[in-house]
Amino acid sequence: MNATNDGVTADWIPEYGFHLRKAGVQFDAVRVDGEAGRRLADLMEELVGGEPGPVVTESNGRRGVYFLVPPGSTAGRPWPREVTTFNSATGRISYVPVPALGGDTWPLMWRYPPTRAGRFVHTLILFNAAYALLS
Repeated sequence: MNATNDGVTADWIPEYGFHLRKAGVQFDAVRVDGEAGRRLADLMEELVGGEPGPVVTESNGRRGVYFLVPPGSTAGRPWPREVTTFNSATGRISYVPVPALGGDTWPLMWRYPPTRAGRFVHTLILFNAAYALLS
C-alpha cells in the first residue's frame, strides 16, 4: 500500500480512510491538543518559512495536532506537559492516526501533507517552539 503525493511515495500513508501506524518505525509523533496545537502549527510554519513537514489535525475529541518527526527523536527530551509523545522507547508501544492523502478521512486531515520521502518536522525546532509557546 503506497500513497503518492506529487510523486512522493510513502508506504505508511493509507490509500483511503485512515490507519494507525506504530510510532518509532517510520516516524515518531508529538501531539498538542486543541487551540494550542493549532497555534504551534502556525508558529512552526512561520519559523521555517513555509511548510514545516507532515502535520495531521483531528476535528473531534481532543482536537489533537500531530507533528510527525524522525523516528527515535522524541524520547529522552523534557517536553512541556501539554505535549504527548508517541515513540517506541523501551517498554512503550504507541500508535499514531494517519489519514490518506485524499478522500473521506474525517475526523483526520493533513494540515501539511508529506512533500518528500523522508521529510519530517524538525524535532529540535519543534521542541524549542513548544517551549516558547506553551511555557
